[in-house]
Amino acid sequence: MSLIDERLLESKMTEIEQARAWSPRVISKFETLIRSGDEVTVYRANPLAFTRDRGVTEPEAIDLFLHASRAGLLDMHWDILCPHSGLVLESFGKLRSLRSHFVCGLCDIDGQTELDDFIEVSFAVSPQVRPLSLHDAESLSVEDLHWKLRFSSTGRFPGGQTRFVDFLRGLIRGMTYLPAGATTTLQAELDPGGISGVNVQTQAGFMLPVAGPRVTTPTRLRITYDGQRFTADLAALPPGPAVVEVTHTGSRRGSLLLTNWPAEVLAVPTKPTLEFDPYLSGGMLLTRQTFRKLFRSERVDEQEGLGVRQVALLFTDLKGSTALYEQLGDLNAYALVREHFALLDAAAHAHAGAIVKTIGDAVMAAFSRPVDAVAAALQILQQIDQFNRGHAAPAIILKIGAHCGPSIAVKLNENLDYFGQTVNIAARVQSCAGAAEICLTEALYTAPGVRELLTGHDVVEFDAPLRGVQGDARVYRVTGGSPSKQAG
Repeated sequence: MSLIDERLLESKMTEIEQARAWSPRVISKFETLIRSGDEVTVYRANPLAFTRDRGVTEPEAIDLFLHASRAGLLDMHWDILCPHSGLVLESFGKLRSLRSHFVCGLCDIDGQTELDDFIEVSFAVSPQVRPLSLHDAESLSVEDLHWKLRFSSTGRFPGGQTRFVDFLRGLIRGMTYLPAGATTTLQAELDPGGISGVNVQTQAGFMLPVAGPRVTTPTRLRITYDGQRFTADLAALPPGPAVVEVTHTGSRRGSLLLTNWPAEVLAVPTKPTLEFDPYLSGGMLLTRQTFRKLFRSERVDEQEGLGVRQVALLFTDLKGSTALYEQLGDLNAYALVREHFALLDAAAHAHAGAIVKTIGDAVMAAFSRPVDAVAAALQILQQIDQFNRGHAAPAIILKIGAHCGPSIAVKLNENLDYFGQTVNIAARVQSCAGAAEICLTEALYTAPGVRELLTGHDVVEFDAPLRGVQGDARVYRVTGGSPSKQAG
């Protein structure tokens, strides 16, 4: 176990304990993780794994890691994973540095990823609290660089339990650092298929076929590496012994992972997408109220948004707000409106969502799962009804609309926001709702778990024109369970 700064750890833990009320023993479980977790676990700490292993609810675990990051006990990283190998392609300390384009030198592919696909938010214990060897990549052995730092160990082939890293280990023919200004030699026995090399730190790579009759005299392959690309002096190699000489002409130390791919693997036209243990995705984090409150300075790059494959957006509007202000006066009406904002904020937080913005008396909230948006909408109407029954007239009457689909996370008015047609449709379907009603688009109503959640409520489907959407859209009006339907 590495040395721990006890005084600093105690100070940070006290700050976290005082941040909010935690369920019994969650703080002690978290401190045990920081103290006793192995290096990989506390360098790439996963709140969802903490949920599974320590018996903590997912919302509380995510909030705990966020508060720990805010206190400086943990450092938050945005990691881009290769969907086919689990290789950590790039790791960013700030959201504004994150880029969705990726290149994997091992798989010889490039493409785009989205916040809720293969962007994992991981947490590393601060080196001031508990120094780890993984904090200093330059000091790592070449084995630890690859297997502990650069590869996610949980990626499995679809439908099975075989981990990709276990499969890959059997194909490795060598791994080494490449000192600048030096020639490094590896010896390997090659089977038919192909041989690839990759520097996992830069994703520079090469691939050569291995074919023809097997030889017994070693084939000499000379490669030049300039810090950006590998250039080989042969176009192909025969099966059998090989001597690989890599001359590094660049100025900074590189690395090389040499892999001998079987012919049957290379013949597969489409690389399988791995299945990973659940992790906190960038899309999930952007819809967390705690993240938005604790990390207000986090922004996407203002020159380009980041794609989100699916986000559920909920809009509310206060019906009869003009009459409310006339009846109560500006000051009293504003106080009432603020109370209703607090109820909405609590409901969004309770269902893993976040208030993105207020627009006058209206609210826009975001959720990573459609079922959470609907659960929040139902809770909002229930709590508003309870609030109205406990207060003198006039009542607060809400109209709610929600939709889910792809969007773009952007920086707007110094805040994290969403942009695109999904936002437009969510706002417009809200206009279809009457007092104390929820209107859902077909995409949201048919999402997993939504119809089951609406059991016991009256649901009426109808077609409605939505401005900016071609033709009529199928809309589902949800009523019931919200007895207060006074007109505003």
